[in-house]
Amino acid sequence: MSELKLSYRVAIKMMENTKFEHELGIELIEVDDGFAKMKMEVKESLLNGHGTCQGGAIFSFADATFAIACNSRNIATVAAACDISFVKPAFKGDVLYATATEKYLKGKSGIYDILVVNQNFESIAFFTGKSRAINGTIITEEKDAQ
Repeated sequence: MSELKLSYRVAIKMMENTKFEHELGIELIEVDDGFAKMKMEVKESLLNGHGTCQGGAIFSFADATFAIACNSRNIATVAAACDISFVKPAFKGDVLYATATEKYLKGKSGIYDILVVNQNFESIAFFTGKSRAINGTIITEEKDAQ
């Protein structure tokens, strides 16, 4: 069996330890250094009073994708700031995809763009996250190597 890439092992560990993302139904599709792609289906419990996906659910989806991308090198990293622009509503049954791409990384600071689209590749939201590395790692090579 070949060794799994570090970014993938970090993502799996992070997804194992989260409860909220599981409640939202978020799934990992792809990960690499400074990059992540995830999927979420809009279910009934995510709808707001307008019958569209709650903005907070979309924000949390983009934020979760941001988290996987900025922690992908196994350096514990948190959000320092973020901003989202909603451009189109999402509806029950829509399948959303979020793609996080690292735009800048220097020292402990990074900037990531996260695009959320629906199954028709229509833009739903644009999210920008600023990251800050903190002490520690997500996995230890000895304990979590597989």
